[in-house]
Amino acid sequence: MKFLIVFVALFALAVARPNDVQVVRLDSDVLPDKWSYTLETSDGTSIDQQGLVKDVGTEHEAAVVHGSYTWVDEKTGEKFTVTYVADENGFQPQGAHLPVAPLA
Repeated sequence: MKFLIVFVALFALAVARPNDVQVVRLDSDVLPDKWSYTLETSDGTSIDQQGLVKDVGTEHEAAVVHGSYTWVDEKTGEKFTVTYVADENGFQPQGAHLPVAPLA
């Protein structure tokens, strides 16, 4: 269910762009215990995500998601990409434009 909410929110974000932006590619494969989808638009925005449910049927059941999203800044033309993992340790994004926490 969480996946569906995230997917709909990201899809809505992508299609809420100006009318001249077209969906170039949209692929999805959703099964009960795993999913993947890819979205690309004509303005350079892209979303790619794969997820699975691990430890199904146990008290440690959890979704593990790996993905990335990319967009092009309208003013500078600079391309930004965020890759991430979301699992039992929370949302862990990485990107060249994101600050890095110092090692403890």
